[in-house]
Amino acid sequence: METCDPSSRPPPVPKPKIGVLLTNLGTPDGPDAKSVKRYLGEFLSDRRVVEIPQIAWQPILRGIILNTRPKKSAHAYGLVWREDGSPLAAITRLQAAALKDAFGPGVLVDWAMRYGNPSIAHRLQAMKDAGCERILIAPLYPQYCAATTATANDKAFAVLAGMRWQPAVRTLPPYHDDESYIAALKTSVETSLAALDFEPEAIVASFHGMPQRTLELGDPYHCHCQKTARLLAAAMGREVIVAFQSRFGRAKWLTPATDVTLEALPGTGVKKVAILAPGFSADCLETLEELSIRGRESFVAAGGTHFAYLPCLNDSEPGIHMLQRLIARELEGWTPRP
Repeated sequence: METCDPSSRPPPVPKPKIGVLLTNLGTPDGPDAKSVKRYLGEFLSDRRVVEIPQIAWQPILRGIILNTRPKKSAHAYGLVWREDGSPLAAITRLQAAALKDAFGPGVLVDWAMRYGNPSIAHRLQAMKDAGCERILIAPLYPQYCAATTATANDKAFAVLAGMRWQPAVRTLPPYHDDESYIAALKTSVETSLAALDFEPEAIVASFHGMPQRTLELGDPYHCHCQKTARLLAAAMGREVIVAFQSRFGRAKWLTPATDVTLEALPGTGVKKVAILAPGFSADCLETLEELSIRGRESFVAAGGTHFAYLPCLNDSEPGIHMLQRLIARELEGWTPRP
């Protein structure tokens, strides 16, 4: 009878598991200029984010932007930084923790950042080492955009390309018009509005801006944003004004701009406004500093009297319930329906 040489045996394989990896944009490790510079260097070098030939872009990035912007951005991060870290990272971590036991004992739920830490590469490898033979990559972007959803998936696929034994992979599709997402938004917005001490005369839905060129090249992001706002307005039975924030550089961006919109409203008689950011799954610099702080300042300076920023879904009960439903649907065939 033949015996197997112990030295030729493959390493022990963990019991097969399923992984769910929540991914979001990214954040510096700290609210200091050095950390922000490192983060911006990675973020703004992504060809999905800045679609300019690198030979022209890198000298501008390395010679100007990374020598001027980090200090200003670090100050902004300092205004919103939490005891448990960056708001985006802290909230994404809480979302993963809330979903930890949602799909059964054989499913591991983890989280990662496209830029910064914990990295997609690090967490995917950890899942593989833990025995995950099937992994759902879940970019937490309701509206699809090449600069967000696609680059997160690109990074995951690049990691898989270096693996000898790859897991089976699925990706979470955009959910901009999913009834669970619209219902969660409606509940969250109406709960926030009920807690205000004033009645808004207008509600603004601010989405992250993208260059106009992305729409012309066929990116569905603009259409997804418009549909989200239209469905939310219908669900609530009141108008929602769409605007786009975070312009950068000299290129033409999607309009109307959020800052311009807020500054114009008082001149039309709208002195009380509430603003939300339905394109973000978790509050971050762009919502807590750009909208809640600078947006308020712009609106009040233009003559507004009452301003409220309504928080993202974050790890709220409606938000977690929505994510659980979306992810459970994508895991069908891999796990029993909960």
